[in-house]
Amino acid sequence: MRLVLALMWLLHWLPLPILGRLGEAVGRLLFRLIKKRRHITLTNLRLCLPDLSEEERMQIARRHFEVYARSVLERGILWWSSEARLKKLIQLDPAVPLATIQAGPTILMCPHFVCLDVAGVAVMLESSLCSIYTRQSNAVFDEALRKGRSRFRPVKLFSRAEGVKPIIRAMREGLPFFMLPDMDFGAKDAEFIPFFGVPAATLTAVPRIAATTKAKVIPVIATMLPDYRGWKVAFREPWENYPGEDINAATRYMNHYIEQEILKSPAEYFWAHKRFKTRPPGQPSVYD
Repeated sequence: MRLVLALMWLLHWLPLPILGRLGEAVGRLLFRLIKKRRHITLTNLRLCLPDLSEEERMQIARRHFEVYARSVLERGILWWSSEARLKKLIQLDPAVPLATIQAGPTILMCPHFVCLDVAGVAVMLESSLCSIYTRQSNAVFDEALRKGRSRFRPVKLFSRAEGVKPIIRAMREGLPFFMLPDMDFGAKDAEFIPFFGVPAATLTAVPRIAATTKAKVIPVIATMLPDYRGWKVAFREPWENYPGEDINAATRYMNHYIEQEILKSPAEYFWAHKRFKTRPPGQPSVYD
C-alpha cells in the first residue's frame, strides 16, 4: 500500500486531463478483470433502471468503472495539492452555505457519487465538520485517508459504533454533519425503503437527527465537470418542513431525491456497492 500511495503522490502532479484519462484507462481494464464488481454493478442497474436496454446499462457500467477509477487517482490531488489548485478545480454552485451552517445545526446530505470526497474537501476549505468514519482495513491507507480529509480544518470523525450522541453534541457545538446516507449497513437503525422501487435497507439517521436537533438538511451533489476541467459541488436549497412527523415518509423523500439526482449523472453513482445486500425477511439475495 505504501507503493500505491507513493504512486498516487507522484501522479497528483500531473495535469488533470492527463490524470483523468489515465484513470479512465485503468477503469476500462478493471471492468474486464473484476468480474464480481462488474456483476454487482450490472445487477444494481438492472434493478434500478429496468426501462433501459441491456446495452444502455452496459454502457453506464463501463463508464462507471472509468469514472470510479479516475476518482481514486484524483484523490491524490485532494490529499496533497495546494489550496490554490483545489479552488481552481472545484466549482461551487453556489458557495458553501456558511450562513446556514453558522445559524444553527446543519446536515450536509451527500449521496455516494464517486466524487463525494471532493464535496468533503470543498466544505473543509471553508468550515470544519463532523462525520461518521469507517476505519479502513489497511492501516497505512487509513492514516492517509484521515490526513487527506482533515488537512485544512479540524474534523471530528466518529465510528458508527459510537451512535448518534457524539454527532448531536458536535452539531450543537456548531459543526455541520457531513452525512452519507445511502449505503447498506444492515437492518440496524434502518428501514426497508424503496430505492428505484426496490426495497433497500436505508438508514433513518438523516430525518431522526434532523428532528432531534432541528437541523436544516442541505443536499450536496459532487460531479465531474466535462473536458477534465475539475469538479462541480452543488449545494441545493435546504429541504423545507423536513422531516415532519413521519420518519418513514421522510426517509422515502430522501431516497426519491437521491434517485432524481442519480438520473442526471447515472454513471457517476456508486453502483459497485451492494446496495441491496440486506433483504427483507424471506427474500433471496439479488446478487447470487
